[in-house]
Amino acid sequence: MSARSSAGFVLVTAAALTAALATPALAAAPSASTHTPAQLTQAIASHESHTLHGLAQPGKVNATVSSTNWSGYAATGSTGAYTSVTSSWTQPSVTCSSATTYSSFWVGLDGYSNSALEQTGTEADCIGGKATYGAWWEVLPASESAYSGVTVKGGDKFTATVTYTGSTFTMTLADSTEGWTKTTTHAGSSGFKNASAEVIAEAPEVGGSVASLANFGTVNFTGAKANGSNLDTYSPNEIVMTKSSSSAVRAQPGSISGGSFADVWKAN
Repeated sequence: MSARSSAGFVLVTAAALTAALATPALAAAPSASTHTPAQLTQAIASHESHTLHGLAQPGKVNATVSSTNWSGYAATGSTGAYTSVTSSWTQPSVTCSSATTYSSFWVGLDGYSNSALEQTGTEADCIGGKATYGAWWEVLPASESAYSGVTVKGGDKFTATVTYTGSTFTMTLADSTEGWTKTTTHAGSSGFKNASAEVIAEAPEVGGSVASLANFGTVNFTGAKANGSNLDTYSPNEIVMTKSSSSAVRAQPGSISGGSFADVWKAN
């Protein structure tokens, strides 16, 4: 073979080798960001509720109180004091073991000092060893209702709003990351008072009992407002989630300023 032919063979071989090495990268599996985790179903949601449990010293105002399933802030007042509540947060991710655990993040009217509650939010659960995410609304005493046809992932940016218009409640949840918005209009709970406005991280009630709290790490609430003003201007009660059998902390809100606060998981 001539020197010229040999050189051409080498060039072709090098080009083919370069193409072959590049092919696996082009055919690589989709990145983790495109993976859709398990999603909340109505079958799961129908067993969940967000009723307040174990509230200590409910009559206190501008104070730190404890509950066995809520953590966050509640602005309280007389009947009709609050007609809207809103906040934004980044959906926490959960890393799951074999334990079944739940966590929810939401805004709502009522519920702190009465049995009414109109709310909407998200959840991050560990069910059957799998991280499960979802979005929902609820009007007590009915159980949670899952929004259908939506995808929720850890890291999604949410804004939730509940507004009373004088005759009905409008609950709106928007995921700006996935690009969807869900709105539900409802007459509200029987005997509603609009006497409180809450922004909460929670261990929901599942099957009639308060669930083990999923390790959500930290959820950062921003833009928390009631009646259009920052929630902290109402001197809200700080709610610390504790275990029912002791004073051990399950979740702890940080100080609220300008409508923003962090809520941190401590124990299940």
